[in-house]
Parts: sequence; structure tokens; C-alpha cells
Amino acid sequence: MKIYAKTISATLPDWASVVKQNADLIEIEINDEHPNFQSLLEELETEIEPGTFGVKAEDLCSRLGIEMSNPHLQQLVEQAQTLIADIATHPDYKQLLEEGYQPDLNIADAQTALTYLQWELERNR
Repeated sequence: MKIYAKTISATLPDWASVVKQNADLIEIEINDEHPNFQSLLEELETEIEPGTFGVKAEDLCSRLGIEMSNPHLQQLVEQAQTLIADIATHPDYKQLLEEGYQPDLNIADAQTALTYLQWELERNR
């Protein structure tokens, strides 16, 4: 499991590690199968709404000393475009295409949808 944060505490538990860090965003990988993490989830589990039990991200982040990142939509669109470009050039994806993978919608469709969204965001600024 990954969490994206603006800030983190000086020390993270042994089941959490920083994967990437830049000025705006810290990517944290959590080993969600680690027993200590599972214990924390059990401790934090509450009734979120009637009949639904779970852990609120806010409570988990508070316990870890993490301030969650809430990036602007424009930033998310840019990140998505980068990820889609990475998928399009990934050897496993290329192999699927060579083996006959033909989805109804393809990578180019996703890129087009994100481009339209980006244009709309720029138009509404």
C-alpha cells in the first residue's frame, strides 16, 4: 500500500519506508501484511458509518505523524499522464499487445481523456 504525504515524522515504523521524495510529495510504501501494521489497524478500527467498520486514513496518518497530500487536480492529471506514458512503453504492456490484447479503450484513449481534462482545467483558471 502507498501513501502520499506532504510531511512525515522523523522516524517511521519498520513496516513503512520512503520510496520517493521531492519538494511537494513524499511517497511512502507500507507493508500492509506486517503484523505490527495489522495490530495498528485493529487498534484504529472504528465504525465509519452504521454497519461499516474500517480505519480512517486521517487516524492512521495522525498516528504515523504524516500530513496527507491533497494535490491539485492539475497535478494529479500531470502525474496520471506520466504514468500512462510509462505504461505505454513498458515491456509487459508491449508484450500483451503483441499477444493480441485489444481492449475497447486503449492507452491513447486514456491520454486523450486526460488532455481534454487538462484543457478544461486551463480554460477555467
